[in-house]
Amino acid sequence: MKLLDRSGYAQANLPRYTSYPTAPHFGPLEEATYRGWLSRMPPAEALSLYVHIPFCHELCWYCGCHTSVTRNEERIARYAEALHREARLLALALPADGIVQNLHLGGGTPSALGAARLSALMGKLRALYPFARHAELSIELDPRTLTEEVVATLAREGFTRASLGLQDANPEVQELMGRIQPAEMVRTAVERLRAAGVSAINLDMMYGLPGQSRAHVAATAALAAELGADRVSVFGYAHVPWMKPAQKAILESDLPDAAARMEQAQEASDVLRAAGFMPIGLDHFARPADPMARAAAAGRLRRNFQGYTTDDAPMLLGLGASSIGAVPQGYAQNIPDERGYVAAIEAGKLPVVRGLAFTGEDIIRRAAIERVMCDLALDLDTLPAAILQSALPGLQGLERDGLVRLAGAWLTVPDEARPFLRHVASCFDARLNSGKGRHSAAV
Repeated sequence: MKLLDRSGYAQANLPRYTSYPTAPHFGPLEEATYRGWLSRMPPAEALSLYVHIPFCHELCWYCGCHTSVTRNEERIARYAEALHREARLLALALPADGIVQNLHLGGGTPSALGAARLSALMGKLRALYPFARHAELSIELDPRTLTEEVVATLAREGFTRASLGLQDANPEVQELMGRIQPAEMVRTAVERLRAAGVSAINLDMMYGLPGQSRAHVAATAALAAELGADRVSVFGYAHVPWMKPAQKAILESDLPDAAARMEQAQEASDVLRAAGFMPIGLDHFARPADPMARAAAAGRLRRNFQGYTTDDAPMLLGLGASSIGAVPQGYAQNIPDERGYVAAIEAGKLPVVRGLAFTGEDIIRRAAIERVMCDLALDLDTLPAAILQSALPGLQGLERDGLVRLAGAWLTVPDEARPFLRHVASCFDARLNSGKGRHSAAV
């Protein structure tokens, strides 16, 4: 697959569209409002749980997540207890039992809780929420801190999928991005997990990193394929030092320009496709037999705050500092600050602080954006005339530049224009030019 040469588009800053409306448009949300939303859940509704553990043992300069560096056991224990209490508060706010079909532990580094606390957390969640027999349990892991004890705990607790940060395998790039991680360390982590029965492996790699070249990206993609990853995500580094002060350690002069980023994205795609991976949406690749590839082929792929997913639960409950829940009525985000989050929980409150109630128009635009991001296609006849008319000028401009095709009632995005999906989705974003949000490079 050859990328179109659209350097001007690559220089644009746009949302990643893991949600619509996007997080910069969230406003204050009262606890009572969120409780009202939760109270309307039907019996036996499918649930998805996301648990955010914000701790890391070391600071990675490139990271854009809500994290903090600590090894303080008392602090970690207090946070773990707050997670238990929040899980109970949420369960009591629901009118009936929901069935958990997907659980994801993210961060940060969830294994920073330690094996015993991970096991205790799983025990608490299982006691409060019925889990479906074939629920997918997944976790994000740092190969640098993964111990055999944690691996054994994950296997015992029924985790089936793990995502490991690969980023870039080159030592010089690792030095410039503040994360030293030899390739053999990743290999050992993958082998340990598979040997224990955590057999589905996702590897996350990046382009646009300081000092990175096409050759570096190609070597990293080849390593991901060699390690037998089931899924590989290829994220463009988002340089947002105004949001993440640690990124100030990365010199902008070391970063590839827009044209180089496009070449690196192409290189990763070429290597992974040649290794037998299927492209998924904007930035994922999966083996043909993987559930994500099958969902994409069947038009069942979804997108949420964790990115592309096979999870179709109507309700996503977020637990932990900064986590975001998504229910049919809207979005609810917890207090991002760890201390504020813990204090709210200890006061017996659901720790929501921001969010957004959907309008009818939001729901229609949200569905259109999700289908574009997942399917590279959209039936325009599903849109009300006013929404379609507001999107058409942008779509027609993209059509002139070869980034979309408009044929009758169908919008399609050519495979070679896949990296510009965010531009296509933005045509349906009625809020893009309002608010104070600043976004990362679109490619």
